Amino acid sequence: MTPAVKMLESAGIGHAICEYDRHLSGDGELREFGKEAAEALGLSADEVFKTLIVVVEGAPCSPEMVVAVLPVSCQLSMKLIAAAAGAKKATMCDPAAAERSSGYVVGGISPFGQRRQLRTVVDESALLFDTIYVSGGKRGLDIGLAPGDLIGVLHAIVAPVTA
Repeated sequence: MTPAVKMLESAGIGHAICEYDRHLSGDGELREFGKEAAEALGLSADEVFKTLIVVVEGAPCSPEMVVAVLPVSCQLSMKLIAAAAGAKKATMCDPAAAERSSGYVVGGISPFGQRRQLRTVVDESALLFDTIYVSGGKRGLDIGLAPGDLIGVLHAIVAPVTA
């Protein structure tokens, strides 16, 4: 059981655990973890959400790491995530720093149960679905839950963040 699952269970949040087999490319690497999850689970890439960590600057507490949760079918807009966080600028966090901060490996970073809970911004498109799927804290594990539960338990900001 991952810290993400433990967090949801201790908060009494209803969720579904979805595990799948990972299929690596010829070089043993896979870089589109979210799209792999959507395909393996037979879901639309619009209802499976990726978790990205960015660094925002120009805000009162900057530089600051912020979590962005958005559909795997979309790209993150640095301008929109910065605005949602009340900052002037955003850049992708260094993968090693994201792993240290979250306690998870890239491709398995969950918005839940992170080592250090960061401010979280969820793309507004999450509200279009009854259930969305996010990483469960390891590669090959997704969690399905109501978007309102994700937003509530993380005290997340809802804003448009896709390019």
